[in-house]
Amino acid sequence: MSFSSTSPGAGTGMGPGTGMGPGTGVPGSGSGAGGGRHGASDRGTGRSSGRGVRPRFGFGLIGPRRDRHSVPLEQLGALSLPVGDDGMVIGVDAEGRPAVLGINRPTPYDVTLIGGLWTAQVMALRAAATGARVAVETGRAQAWTALAQAAGGGQPCITLHDVGRVPPQGASAGSPVVVVRDCGMRPPRGRVVSGPWQSVVTLLPYLSPVAPRLLEKSSLVGVQRVSPDEAAQIGRIMGIPRAESEALSTLADGVTLWCTPGDRQFVMTQATDAETGLLGSARRMD
Repeated sequence: MSFSSTSPGAGTGMGPGTGMGPGTGVPGSGSGAGGGRHGASDRGTGRSSGRGVRPRFGFGLIGPRRDRHSVPLEQLGALSLPVGDDGMVIGVDAEGRPAVLGINRPTPYDVTLIGGLWTAQVMALRAAATGARVAVETGRAQAWTALAQAAGGGQPCITLHDVGRVPPQGASAGSPVVVVRDCGMRPPRGRVVSGPWQSVVTLLPYLSPVAPRLLEKSSLVGVQRVSPDEAAQIGRIMGIPRAESEALSTLADGVTLWCTPGDRQFVMTQATDAETGLLGSARRMD
């Protein structure tokens, strides 16, 4: 069995060398009257020159005859194209496949990351690379200044704001926004909340008293290396199996357990050369 396709006009029995010529009585055959030019048609008789080429009125001449193109059945898989999710690549899974986070959504989307500044900054850079405007609400602007200046090639795609001073961003489908809240262990309630085409990423360095509330309302939760006690508490809140929650206290730098209400996945974030030059190597502690 094979997969085949043919060119227009192939296999029709019409074309050069069909034997249709002068005197056949076939419309469009016979000698032309176009001032001696071969192939010119006579508007009065509908005839053309004999040369074995029949004009297809309204469709032009038949194209060249070509051999069929076939592919053996066992090779069809080589013709497939990989199509993945839409969003930013936040790392690779245990099998080395890209892990993609769709951060720009038409519905409100809240993300809580219990982890390090390095991972949050990589996420901000990659969100900006998808075309989103990134607003960073932080009490340590000095840790974000170099990143904001380097991103966007001089365009203000990443802006810095004091805690509680993020202005309305005017998010839309053509100009999505990601708000990164780097406000310490007890982030205050933000003035700017998630909405259509505006996602909010809240960074917590460790599990804090406000963490349970944030985890419960978040659409996505990321957990990096934490203490065994914190791992057990996060496991209870998120309903993580014991084996996976115990692994949270042994995770390497750059590894994050991303959780949704129905799925969990360990992801290794691998920095590009540009990200490494700007942010350094992956690290959990700041």
